[in-house]
Amino acid sequence: QVQLVESGGGLVQSGGSLRLSCAASGNVFEIKDMGWHRQAPGKRRELVTSITSGGSTNYADSVKGRFTIFRDNAKNMVYLQMNSLKPEDTAVYYCNAQLRYSSSDYYRDYWGQGTQVTVSS
Repeated sequence: QVQLVESGGGLVQSGGSLRLSCAASGNVFEIKDMGWHRQAPGKRRELVTSITSGGSTNYADSVKGRFTIFRDNAKNMVYLQMNSLKPEDTAVYYCNAQLRYSSSDYYRDYWGQGTQVTVSS
């Protein structure tokens, strides 16, 4: 019943910007870590950025200074602001979250279905 839904993907020219959104459904009790991964054709899925419940962030070297991850705990959402996009950023972007639905539950990893981001040159 739990699902993460990404939105905001699309086609943009090099140098442009996009904001991806990810919403967690259901009555979430607590979310720990959240993040974004991406997978380009012919490449393995890679970590783009992550953020802990304490606000600590991590970015892949390829996106540092261009991408920003932030979260809204009240809405159970995480966002990825992408600026100065490059053709190399073209990929399917996946949302990931570690969450639980009660204090007696344990954290589980959930993944979204992915949203396509295409950057033209």
